[in-house]
Amino acid sequence: MQPVVAEEKNIWDRLQGSNPKGYVLLMRHALAPGIGDPENFQINDCSTQRNLSAEGRLQAAEIGQWLKETKIKILRVESSRWCRAKETARLLEVGQVRLNKNLDSLFTESDIANHPQTLQIRRAIVAHRDKRGLLVMVGHYVNITALTGVGVESGAGVIVKADKSGRIKVLGETPVFKISR
Repeated sequence: MQPVVAEEKNIWDRLQGSNPKGYVLLMRHALAPGIGDPENFQINDCSTQRNLSAEGRLQAAEIGQWLKETKIKILRVESSRWCRAKETARLLEVGQVRLNKNLDSLFTESDIANHPQTLQIRRAIVAHRDKRGLLVMVGHYVNITALTGVGVESGAGVIVKADKSGRIKVLGETPVFKISR
């Protein structure tokens, strides 16, 4: 199922200060230099993973501050179990972080669009359609692209909502936060 891209340029202005119904923010983890993970990757050992840089930690905190300033009610924050995503979600400081294995990176997988994890996240977005509060899901580039067809930079995201037929509509993007030191 291909996503539908809606032409709403001021979605964040429209949602400012609201308790939105059905909206989901699919966000890529903040800056973690490199690509993929080392061969010795272990899910429960951050020393074996590609992690946030100091700039990435600042970027995550700045994104969190921006989200707080929007005054949009956040229902829940979910994160991939990868350390860079968990740390990003925690540094946002917009809610307790729940780990969701379906947000884990599919970097080494084929047919990502039809992968069971992608289908589970798609179902979660559709199930959220009638719920109030922004659902924030922090994951990885390949997963977001598989769901939306949109590539996002580190720390950026897209806001989506499922329509009545279950198609995921991309309604807007977050600003890109680049920390210059």
